[in-house]
Amino acid sequence: MDSNVTKKIVSTEKAPKAVGPYSQAVQYKNILYMSGLLGLDKKTMKLVPGGAGPETKQILSNLQAFLEDINISLNNVVKTIIYLKNMDDYSKVSHMYEKSFPNLKHAKTIVPVPKLPLNANVEIEAIIDCRLLIDNNE
Repeated sequence: MDSNVTKKIVSTEKAPKAVGPYSQAVQYKNILYMSGLLGLDKKTMKLVPGGAGPETKQILSNLQAFLEDINISLNNVVKTIIYLKNMDDYSKVSHMYEKSFPNLKHAKTIVPVPKLPLNANVEIEAIIDCRLLIDNNE
């Protein structure tokens, strides 16, 4: 293993802060690993009302704001992992994905879970190819 390769914490004020004791994202080599995103309003740090659909829309908006701030496109998303409290909301989440980002094509996994932080309905992790990442944290 290359001893010169280190992980780097990546953060932005353009998206909600993590709700726990962890980073918004970590870069290792050419991959950016986003911590789970919730449907939080950045100003209030509260979940947007309306359930899984609006939460998903907010999550994707927060993801886009985060990536744009570090000069990365949504097209660089390689995979998302969606944690869903109620599988009956699957169609709402998928619809919001397609409606918000019709050209976003990547691998996607849906995982049913009994509970999420802040009693959210949806949490999304993202893995991003960041070879073009411009360092704004130095």
